[in-house]
Amino acid sequence: MTESMTYGRYLALDRLLTAQHPLSDRHDELLFIIIHQTKELWLKQMIAELLPAKALVREGRLIEAYKGLARVSRIQAVMTLSWDVLATMTPSDYTHFREVLGPSSGFQSDQFRAVETLLGVRGGGVPGPLTTEFAAQPSLWDDANAALARAGFDVPAEALTRNWPEKYEPSDAVREAWTVVYRDPTTHWDLYQLAEKLVDIDDALATWRHKHVLTVSRVIGGKRGTGGTAGVPYLESTLVKRAFPELWSLRTDL
Repeated sequence: MTESMTYGRYLALDRLLTAQHPLSDRHDELLFIIIHQTKELWLKQMIAELLPAKALVREGRLIEAYKGLARVSRIQAVMTLSWDVLATMTPSDYTHFREVLGPSSGFQSDQFRAVETLLGVRGGGVPGPLTTEFAAQPSLWDDANAALARAGFDVPAEALTRNWPEKYEPSDAVREAWTVVYRDPTTHWDLYQLAEKLVDIDDALATWRHKHVLTVSRVIGGKRGTGGTAGVPYLESTLVKRAFPELWSLRTDL
């Protein structure tokens, strides 16, 4: 079996490289498809990293979770760079094949919503099976707050036993507990490092969103999105989303 293995067979290149089916004769449509297919592959890998990392945090094995969380933020950086490639497509290029997209939109990406949901951003978008499954479970932020409580910090019960599918509401008490960690990182090193890994991910997600806005604005201007959203105004409204809000607000208290 091993002797007959080849590079192409191992990577299933026969299927991978024939999975692009442009619906127009425009050259740039292939780039558009590959950019989005690549994004979905990276999202798949992010989910594969986040699930075991969440489990480790939930079990109190924080240090073991760091590697997977760091890998997620590195993947996000690669995904953000891909916007620069897509930005080489001019408005005229995109206009020539946009109509074949119909109502399809990245807004419908179940994996992207699933990643947001795993992190702690819940609600919005088109819920698919993965998003629905993960919304019924604690998020990574819920698991991190549970780890904080197990370490003896005063975390309110409503932050630990909330209704998981509902949007998370920031808590002053949670912020104050994490502020204690940040004021004495040496004593609480494992929690401090966990928090910074989470901020890395949130930072990278915000950077990705910002580059998304710029790219869409550059390519379609003020037109509505193919999925029926307001386009750039809608994307701009997502820039304030944070998966771990208290880790940002506590910085004012230090």
